[in-house]
Amino acid sequence: MNAAAAPTPAAVSLALQNITQDFPSPGGGAPNRVIHDISLSFNQAGINMLLGPSGCGKSTLLHMMGGVRPFGVTTPTSGTILIDGKRCDGPNEDVVMVFQQYANRPDMTVWENVYFPFTLRLWRNKVSRAEAKQRVESMLQAVGLSDKRDLFPYQISGGQNQRVALARALVLRPRILLMDEPFGALDAQTREEMQRLLAELFRTNPCLVMFVTHDVTEALVLGDRVIVFATQPAIVSDDFTIAQPRPRDSAWLRSPEATALQERVLSRLHQASAGKGSLRVSY
Repeated sequence: MNAAAAPTPAAVSLALQNITQDFPSPGGGAPNRVIHDISLSFNQAGINMLLGPSGCGKSTLLHMMGGVRPFGVTTPTSGTILIDGKRCDGPNEDVVMVFQQYANRPDMTVWENVYFPFTLRLWRNKVSRAEAKQRVESMLQAVGLSDKRDLFPYQISGGQNQRVALARALVLRPRILLMDEPFGALDAQTREEMQRLLAELFRTNPCLVMFVTHDVTEALVLGDRVIVFATQPAIVSDDFTIAQPRPRDSAWLRSPEATALQERVLSRLHQASAGKGSLRVSY
């Protein structure tokens, strides 16, 4: 992988202050609380894993960070999200999201899908056409899709489509990258390949990554910091860092350190969640 390294991003901070989220109950009863009084801060580039059972509110929290606001619901119900000390109430040009459903345009080639953000006014005004094209070429090389540049999404695999989505996000050189279970729908082998790819791309394109997962192994393989959420409502059940350098291979996953971390996560979740939600250990 020989993509040109992007400049190291300027310092970035993301802070969640006393975030609580309630949603209306379908029957009109008491509101359903999905997140309760969460406060977290992030002040440097790194891969931060938001780990918890399915349905515990991780994705809701991630969408708030991206300024995504569902129609008819105030989010957050209370609390504040700050990016570089400024309140985040909507989309922010320094923040890019990658979803499990990669949302590639079926009428565009791989190259056109990765280039697409530069056709929008914000990025068209910030990045020259020549630089945009150079970024796309470099990123396609980095994700191993240069030879697929003229194919359409239906002509490539699910894993390759997710590479397109990741390339489209990273080509913007975001300071904050939000990832909502991006590899969750992939088979085990492809998921491992994408995890290795993300680790390599982070090395050459460092930024503040917030990665939602319910896979304990994925959190341990990728995370510089792992924040464990209990369900429901979501509260922070654990928060720890991992010093082991990436890539973290299968031998490390069998090591006493990794085994102890896995047992720690599972213990915290079982204590706090009373068996609610589903969690995966993929190794």
